[in-house]
Amino acid sequence: MEMSLYPGHNTAQVKRVLWWGRFDPDYSRNRILRSCLTESGWSINDFRPRWSAFGDIEAIWRLKKLPRPDLVWVPCFRQRDIAAAARWARCHQVPLIIDPLISSYDKQVYERDKLAPHSRAAKRLLTRESRLFQRADCVLADTRAHADYFHDTLGVPCGRLHVVPVGAEESLFRPGPPPPVSQPLEVLFFGSFIPLQGLRVIVEAAARCQNLPIRWSLLGRGPLLAECRNLASGLSNVTFEDWIPYEQLPARIHKAAIVLGIFGTTPKARRVIPNKVYQGLACGRPVITLESPAYPDDVAGAAESGMRWVPPGDSEALAAAVFELASHPENLAHLAACAQSTYKCLFSSEKVCADLTAALHEIL
Repeated sequence: MEMSLYPGHNTAQVKRVLWWGRFDPDYSRNRILRSCLTESGWSINDFRPRWSAFGDIEAIWRLKKLPRPDLVWVPCFRQRDIAAAARWARCHQVPLIIDPLISSYDKQVYERDKLAPHSRAAKRLLTRESRLFQRADCVLADTRAHADYFHDTLGVPCGRLHVVPVGAEESLFRPGPPPPVSQPLEVLFFGSFIPLQGLRVIVEAAARCQNLPIRWSLLGRGPLLAECRNLASGLSNVTFEDWIPYEQLPARIHKAAIVLGIFGTTPKARRVIPNKVYQGLACGRPVITLESPAYPDDVAGAAESGMRWVPPGDSEALAAAVFELASHPENLAHLAACAQSTYKCLFSSEKVCADLTAALHEIL
């Protein structure tokens, strides 16, 4: 039988989390962490306030019939829900955990260039977001580099920060046999065509490999798609594919020999491990991506990781890395096994759940 955590809190075997915010239930980060919680014995109640700023007022009448939770959780991208959730959690003496995944200040100022860094609007946004993050009892970060940013820039105390990697949905993304050793070898990028991903670097690298038996496939759509098509005009080794249903993505990855990560030059690009890297490794495919402090030391310094690293924005280095792998197709099966091992050791659902359990243990 569990001990009561708060005065007046009924003891119960079932732990309850109140999932607060108008979140996307199909986003992989949410699905993975919710799965970890349910597998660990947590019961999840969703609360989607109609007005984020007044969610705590709305909760007075909408939550009155629910059992008191052990934890309030604000999921990724829901900064606008943190203030109301924090007020409600404090009033009911319940810990608050937030999983922002990104910083709105970083996104608006340094990724989208919508606000000048020294403008009043940027300073107001930084101050507001810092105060929001500091109200949480626990702040999850997907990488150590992001945790450092939350501490250094947003002022979150180190003791409240916990790193829980994103991972991949293993019910979908599973190892597949390497494609037949045939020519041309296929290099696959899939994504939303945003600046962080460094699409220009990929197309320029493909241009350097025009006379080699390598096919570069770019799958997806987004704001930079038209620019990439124009840049690739005349390149016979580059093909574009429209986005496919999420459930079909693993099979598409299995058809490729190499998966590409991101190559952008923004500070944020060096703090994240994108979904495509987790998914490529989970499918047992070698991955080429930018060298970054976001990755654990166990993989960044490992020769047998199934990963290759290139400097941000360096199309020549990317072309050289692809050429090196393509020149030795007989090694791809070994690299695929290394990639699978890296995923299993560092990013698997077991690792994600273990890190999340450790974070919950700290605050409960």
